[in-house]
Amino acid sequence: MTEQHPATSVAVLGTGIMGSGMARNLARSGLEVRAWNRTRSKAEPLGEDGVRVTDTPAEAVDGADVVLTILYDGAAALETMRQAAPALRPGTAWAQATTAGLEALESLAAFAREKDLVLIDSPVLGTKQPAESGQLLVLAAGPNPVRPVVWPVFDAIGSRTVWVGDTAESAAATRLKLVLNSWVLNVTHATAEAVALAKGLGVEWQGFLDAVEGGPLDNGYMRAKSAQVLRGDLEPSFATKTAEKDARLIVQAGERAGVRLDLAAAGAERFRRAIEAGHGDEDMVASYFASFDGEAP
Repeated sequence: MTEQHPATSVAVLGTGIMGSGMARNLARSGLEVRAWNRTRSKAEPLGEDGVRVTDTPAEAVDGADVVLTILYDGAAALETMRQAAPALRPGTAWAQATTAGLEALESLAAFAREKDLVLIDSPVLGTKQPAESGQLLVLAAGPNPVRPVVWPVFDAIGSRTVWVGDTAESAAATRLKLVLNSWVLNVTHATAEAVALAKGLGVEWQGFLDAVEGGPLDNGYMRAKSAQVLRGDLEPSFATKTAEKDARLIVQAGERAGVRLDLAAAGAERFRRAIEAGHGDEDMVASYFASFDGEAP
C-alpha cells in the first residue's frame, strides 16, 4: 500500500470503561468521531462531547478513515466487525485495541484479509483514568505506510505509542500486552492478599507501608490499590470480570509457548471466586474478597 494522509474521522466500536474515555479524547482532538456500543444508553453521554452515537456498527464505520475496536474480547470484536462489514471500505485502517489473546487475533487477522482491511494490532496499557486523560500506552504492530493514518488516533488516546512490529499478524503487540498484563494482575493479587493477611493477623496496614517506604519493595500502584480496598472504594478502573478474562488469555498464551504460569492460573481462579461472590463489576482489586470464605472484614 502507498503512504496515506492522517485520519480525520474515526469509528469507535465499544464505549465501556476504556472506550468512552478514548472516544471523548478523539473528539476533543478535533477528529470526527462516531461511536457504537451494544447498550446504546451507555454511549449516549458521549454526545455532549461531540461524538455522534450510532445504532449499528455499520453506521459507525461508514466513511471512517480508522475503525477502533475496544470491546470485551476477541469474539466480541469479530462479531461486531462482521456486523459492520457492509459499510467497511477496502483499505480502511483497523486499529484493534481489544485485549484479544493470540488465538482470537488469528481470527481477526483472517477477517481483515478477507475484507481487505489494514489491521493494526494495537492493545493499550492503562485503565479508566489514563483512558479519560489520554495517557494510555499504545502498543502497536502494523505496516509502515498506515502509521501516518492512525497517528492522530493514537496521539489522542495515548501519551506514547510503541511500535513493536510491522505486521499485525506477528501479534508482537498482543504478546507484549499479555506479558505486561501478567505483571499488573500479579501485583494486584499480591496487594489484595497482603491486605487480607494484615486484616487476618490484626496488623495495621500503615505499619506495612511504613516498613517498605522508600525501598525497592515500595510501589505506587500497590499503595493506590490497597487504599481502594481499605476505604471500600471499588469503582472499577478495570473490572474483575475483564481481569479474569485477561488472566485466562495469559494462561492460554503460556500453554501455547510451553510456559507454565502457576501464578496467572491461580490469579484467574481468585478472580473467579471474587466474581462468584458478587464483585465482577467492581475493580479488580476485589481479588481481596477471594481470600475469605465468609464475609470479608
